[in-house]
Amino acid sequence: MNFYFSVYSTPLLIGFIQGLVYAMLLWVRGWREERLSDTLLGWMVLALCFSFLDYMLGFAGIEILWNELEFFPRSLDLLLPPLFYFYLRSQFDGSFRFYWRDLRHALPFLIDTLYHLIIFAAGPDFVSNWKANVHDAFGGDRVEYAIGAGQQLLYLYWSLQLYRDYRGWIKTQFSDTDTISFGWFRNFLIALTVTLLFAFVMDGLDLWLNLSFWQDWWDNLVYVVLVYYVSITGYAQIQPTRRLAFSANANITPRPPVQEPILTDTPAGVALPKLTATDIRSVDQGLGAELEAQKQELLTIMATEKPYLEPDLSLADLARRMQVHPVTLSQVINTGTGRNFNDFVNAYRVEEFKRQVRNPANAHLSFLGLALNCGFNSKATFNRAFRKFTGTSPGAFSGQTE
Repeated sequence: MNFYFSVYSTPLLIGFIQGLVYAMLLWVRGWREERLSDTLLGWMVLALCFSFLDYMLGFAGIEILWNELEFFPRSLDLLLPPLFYFYLRSQFDGSFRFYWRDLRHALPFLIDTLYHLIIFAAGPDFVSNWKANVHDAFGGDRVEYAIGAGQQLLYLYWSLQLYRDYRGWIKTQFSDTDTISFGWFRNFLIALTVTLLFAFVMDGLDLWLNLSFWQDWWDNLVYVVLVYYVSITGYAQIQPTRRLAFSANANITPRPPVQEPILTDTPAGVALPKLTATDIRSVDQGLGAELEAQKQELLTIMATEKPYLEPDLSLADLARRMQVHPVTLSQVINTGTGRNFNDFVNAYRVEEFKRQVRNPANAHLSFLGLALNCGFNSKATFNRAFRKFTGTSPGAFSGQTE
């Protein structure tokens, strides 16, 4: 059995080998570090490789799949959508584990695989008759394609929803979201969406123009690019130092409607950073006596102990310091200040920067140096927060104070 190398088969072969190598690396690391997300990512990369296996072997002149192995299940396409969805879930929730009920997500793949195995096991003659008189006659390929396409769109929608909810959740839990925002997942979902749309376009052109095997090739090349991106970038993705605990059912406290500023009843000498017009929030009911007392304690701690200077400060960290439940503290912050935890802490950091930049003793420090001293973890986070709470850039503000 000779492999014919050409401009069509060679790129697919290289991508296939690349995917196999990284899949094994991910499985090994997932087993060694007990990281479910790596194991799932390895299977996802393998599923992507199998999506262009037929074309790779066909362009190479290897026809075993159409001869000896006709109708044998050789695709993981129906397993791919659940894989990337559960990969996201396992990354966002370090304690995520599979349960028997999750097996339902694999039912389309299991049913399709069992169907092909039963027909294949009946022998070549039966396969030929079945394909001609039943499978092809009743549009079996079209049904499988429709199920696969619908599944891809559904799980892509769920994944985008999951990512959106996660981005909202981390703002209620962490003061520094850049290191755990998983920008790579955003890019991954974009890449996956573009790849699926391109594949749908090619399928439409094939249906319309009846493209030949050689013409209907470009979407396979796009899948190779996706394999390279997902395997290399996914393997190199820095894992968060904190054990995340977000789930699809996580309770994200909704923001109440914008009304009047709520800067009243602050202890003497304790200044709460001013709210911008877009951040002012209120609620129909007050905090209540107990939560109001906790709000005052929170404001006092923020002013005297300055926990916001800790770059990795989280809602759980601050709750432990106050000896209250994180859910209670989240309610105090959201209702009592009208901000989520991320904005609440970063507002203090911005105020601290404004104080320090006015101090002549800090004239030798750069803006970034001052920002790091004030609890920010990166220049991008600092610039974004500063402009949000002041409406101007650090440079413009410094010029105004001189």
